[in-house]
Amino acid sequence: MFPRGPGGSLEDMVRIEETSRRSSATAGWLGVVTVAFATFTVVTSEMLPVGLLTPIGAALRVSEGTAGLTLTITGLVAAVSAPLLTAVLGRFDRRAALAALMTVLAAGNALAAVAPNFAVMVLARVLVGLGMGGVWAIAAGISVRLVPARSVGTATSLVFSGIAVASVLGVPAGTYLGELAGWRAAFLVFAGLALALAVTLLLVLPPLPAEQPVGLGGVLSLLGNPVLRTGLIVMALIVTAHFAAYTYVRPALEEIAGVGPGLIGTLLLVYGVAGVLGNFAAGAGAARSPRTTLVVISIGLAVTLPLLALVGTSTLTAGVVLVVWGVAYGGVSVGTQTWVLASVPDAREAASSLFVGGFNAVIALGAFAGGRIVDVAGVSTALYTGGALAVIAVAVLALGKAPSGSR
Repeated sequence: MFPRGPGGSLEDMVRIEETSRRSSATAGWLGVVTVAFATFTVVTSEMLPVGLLTPIGAALRVSEGTAGLTLTITGLVAAVSAPLLTAVLGRFDRRAALAALMTVLAAGNALAAVAPNFAVMVLARVLVGLGMGGVWAIAAGISVRLVPARSVGTATSLVFSGIAVASVLGVPAGTYLGELAGWRAAFLVFAGLALALAVTLLLVLPPLPAEQPVGLGGVLSLLGNPVLRTGLIVMALIVTAHFAAYTYVRPALEEIAGVGPGLIGTLLLVYGVAGVLGNFAAGAGAARSPRTTLVVISIGLAVTLPLLALVGTSTLTAGVVLVVWGVAYGGVSVGTQTWVLASVPDAREAASSLFVGGFNAVIALGAFAGGRIVDVAGVSTALYTGGALAVIAVAVLALGKAPSGSR
């Protein structure tokens, strides 16, 4: 028999310790889920203008191509801020940093909701870019500090699922809100969501004091890794291809297929659901072979983007093409992120900051290039251009160096 100490019997102490571990694990997973909602919110905030370009342009008295710059500006700011904030914010508690950045995001969305002209909208989108770049960069490496080592992979996938789901569902969500209550209401809703998450992060995350900070030079030195370089180039080609076309998907559906405003949101929702399925399918495939998965994705985009211009002349055919497009692009985030993390397993957070910066830079590039093409040559040419870039991505994947063990 064991003696009963001041804290009770040994069995009582074991039960208390087990309860404490379970409580800690539950709190950790609650934090992971909250961070996933935060990543969903920042990426959706970035993409809100895509489904709202026509009414935004009309309200602010600018062309659709110029209105598309609202996406370009956000992407550029996020691209620059992600690696910089990885270095600067490494000195601060991550919980406080995430909450502060979500507050910045909320302010940006709120300002966009009341923007009286395009100049104020630009300022609003700068704030969104700052919040997005910082949140995404921090979120990339936070799971290891919230859950047991055996669960880090699953938790990281959950955090990035917020990004992947936002990439395919954020646009239809914004479009539906815009149709129901106006485009300004869509920005206002996501301002409120961002602010609520800022408070939630402070409540559910434990203190996360700074770890060893990574200098900007250390982050940039990773570009010397040929496998990482190949992955980043492929990501750049695929994402540029997609956003050169997808930023202007609403005008494309209106002009090519003759789809009315009431059906735009429905078609984009169908696209989004297909994208979620593509995300999970690509996640399973990329775990086995990132190269093969990205080749399939690139071929899918190379085929579907031109097809929308060629055969998407009715609501039905346009919808079918959008489903295939959604499945293909839905796997881009998880596929390219898996490649990047496998390239430098000993420097995942630094590599992720490069990935975040690059991803957002090419979103901006794609939106900008697509806007210039649309204004000069029309939406069909933007679709053909995206298809051509996807073909180049296939060639890079065939010739470039893949992560060890990839087929």
